[in-house]
This record gives sequence, structure tokens and C-alpha cells, in this order.
Amino acid sequence: MPETLRLSLACTTSDRTRPILDGRVTLSGVSLTVLPGEPEDIFRRALRDRAFDVTELSMGSHIVTTARGDAPYVGIPVFPSRAFRHSAIYVRTDRGIRTAADLAGKRIGLPEYQQTAALWVRGILREHYGVDTQGISWRTGGMEETGGSERVALKLPPELDVRPIGPDQTLNGLLAAGELDAVIGPRPPSCFVARSAPVDRLYPDYRTEEESYFRATGFFPIMHCVALRKELAAEHPWLPLEIFRAFARARAMAVADLSLVNVLRASLPWIAAEAEAQTRIMGGDPWPYGFRRNRDEIAAMIRFARADALAVRDIAPEDLFHASVLDAVT
Repeated sequence: MPETLRLSLACTTSDRTRPILDGRVTLSGVSLTVLPGEPEDIFRRALRDRAFDVTELSMGSHIVTTARGDAPYVGIPVFPSRAFRHSAIYVRTDRGIRTAADLAGKRIGLPEYQQTAALWVRGILREHYGVDTQGISWRTGGMEETGGSERVALKLPPELDVRPIGPDQTLNGLLAAGELDAVIGPRPPSCFVARSAPVDRLYPDYRTEEESYFRATGFFPIMHCVALRKELAAEHPWLPLEIFRAFARARAMAVADLSLVNVLRASLPWIAAEAEAQTRIMGGDPWPYGFRRNRDEIAAMIRFARADALAVRDIAPEDLFHASVLDAVT
């Protein structure tokens, strides 16, 4: 009988991953040590220390490292995190910023230039709203805590104005003080939450804007993929497909729970109605896994990364994933 392969798995906890984390979904021939955590910490440890065998991984960073040839992981076309990001743009309301076009030439803060949320926002601003993102001054650093830095080092061309903020500064503090015109981030700055500064979302009715973007493009922006250490994929070529199938089973369980109304499985009173609305707008499978179904969206992300000077060369979407799972479907 073959020996059980013992692997570590690091990922965030969601309804789509919980069946794996709690053991309801298992991998044949694999014993998992599960290490749930927050994305920022997982990504840094994975990319800097190769700390995990299987990991959730930033698509932005995965594109960066794959393009320059030093990626420690190979992707599996499982996308546990997707999010529309029009809601992630926070602006000073005293700077005359009313539309995306008004962001041109402004000074905007980001937690990291390579962060996938920022990658998507820049791509959307550039391609959907016609904003010259290279004319914006980008400032990077921690949103609420000092000392933030890029999770993997970047070498950007000098004509791009991308600089870290000071070691004792935060993006939230600079936004509140008026030293930034806007920030982009997956978590809202505390000055917006507390209403302690003249700051609001660029799109207060962000759902309408995001639905319009989806109708125009068909993209539900991919944030993260699942990835496997390259040497493990080479040593165990059956493993990427087994991982894909396990995550697909877990996601199917989560989606099925949305329609259960005898006992609500999530703390949302009208969850069934929301699920029906989601289906009307996005179709019956709004969280698609698999490479072929997502190839166009992944190609767009690579195009964004090239325009941002994050990807040092052109790569094909296929280059990001293990060959054995390119045709896998759910």
C-alpha cells in the first residue's frame, strides 16, 4: 500500500474552503496539516520562505514570479477568492474627484503595488474608464500599521512613480491628513469607517457599477489561486489534479448551502433571494474553477501586469498552471 503523503495547506477560511479545513473533504493518498490564516501573512510566508506545500496564493504575485522565472509554486486553477473591486477605491471628497477620470495625475496609496486588488483596479481604470495609470503617483505601505512592504521585491522602470511611504507613516493616516488623494485597498481605511475625515468611496453605489462591469466583461475578478510547490508537483504528478478535485467538491458543497432554507446555513436572512439574484445576473456557476473557463480573465490579468511593468515579459495563461490540470473541469 503506498505511503500517505503528508502535506501542509495554508489558506483563508471561507465556505468554499471550510469542507477541506474541517475534514469533510479529503484528498486520496494525502494527510493534510491545515493552517488557516489571513492572506497577507500566508502570501509572504509562501513567497519568501516557501513555508507551505499547498497554499492559497496572490495571483498578482504569481504572475510576477512566473514571468521572471523564479516562481516557487505552480498554480492549480482553483480560485478561492474573487471580488469586484470598484468598492475598494476611497477618495478625498475635497479634491473634486467625482469620476474615475478625476483620478488622473493624483497621488494614490496602495498596500502593495503587486497586490491583486490593485492590479485589477489599475486595469479597470485604464481599460474601462480610459485613465492614464502611469501618470498617477502611487504610494505603498501599511493601511493601518507602519512598515508595510512588497511581499516579493519588484524592479520597476524609473518612469513609474511608485514609492513607499515613510517608515512611521500609514496610508490611512496620510489619507486622513490630506497627503493622499485616494487609497485603494481590500479593507476600508479606518478614517472612512469612523467618518473622521472627508473620505468616501468613489462609487458609493458600488454594486450597480460592479454589476455593470460584469455585464460588459463577464469577469468576476480572480484574486487568488491555489498553488503547489513545484518540486512536489514534479515528484507526484497525480497530485495537482487530486487537489483540484478536492477544492471543487468543497466549493460545490458551499454553493449548495446557499439554497437551503429549512435552516439557514449562513447568517443572511434573505440568502435564498440573494442566491437567486446572483444567478440572474451571473448565471448558475458564479465561482467557476478550471483553466479553460477562466482563460480570458487570466489573460486580462497578465495584460494588466504587463502594462503595470509587473510582468517582465509576455507569458501565456497556461504558464501559470500545472499542465495536468489545464483541461480539468468541475
